[in-house]
Amino acid sequence: MSRTRGAVAGIWLTLIVAMGLDIAALPHALVPFRPDWVALAAAYWSMALPRRFGPGSAWVFGLLLDVLTGTLLGQHAMALAVLSYLSIRVHQRVRVYPLWQQAISVGFMLAVYRLLVLWVYGITGHAPGTWAYWFPLGTDILIWPVVFVLLRGFRRKLNMSG
Repeated sequence: MSRTRGAVAGIWLTLIVAMGLDIAALPHALVPFRPDWVALAAAYWSMALPRRFGPGSAWVFGLLLDVLTGTLLGQHAMALAVLSYLSIRVHQRVRVYPLWQQAISVGFMLAVYRLLVLWVYGITGHAPGTWAYWFPLGTDILIWPVVFVLLRGFRRKLNMSG
């Protein structure tokens, strides 16, 4: 298998696992804090391999996520494409930050992602009525260092390069 095929297969695998984690059952008390696994993975791959994973790839995975979760078709696709674009625009700066600063930077990008999803919810009349909508953002920031280390190790093990 060529290096390009291996990189694409590895990206697909991690995003499919992320989709599984997005729909996995959680105890009722933890549901409001569920991380945005697909968004975290998309942000990582956009920064780590911007030539292999960009807004177009994010759009495709967003459509798959929309179908999987039963949301308005294109809602997550648009938000993930914007997240990927933002990640690529700042990837050379953010990649050299310490993990805690990366987490904050990625948190700002994920806030834009959640804001776009919220915007579509509002347009369609399904806006959440509580601040609990924003709780996963804190979880995402806290879990980013773990996601980064795991995906970086996976990328290095498969010898993926940009």
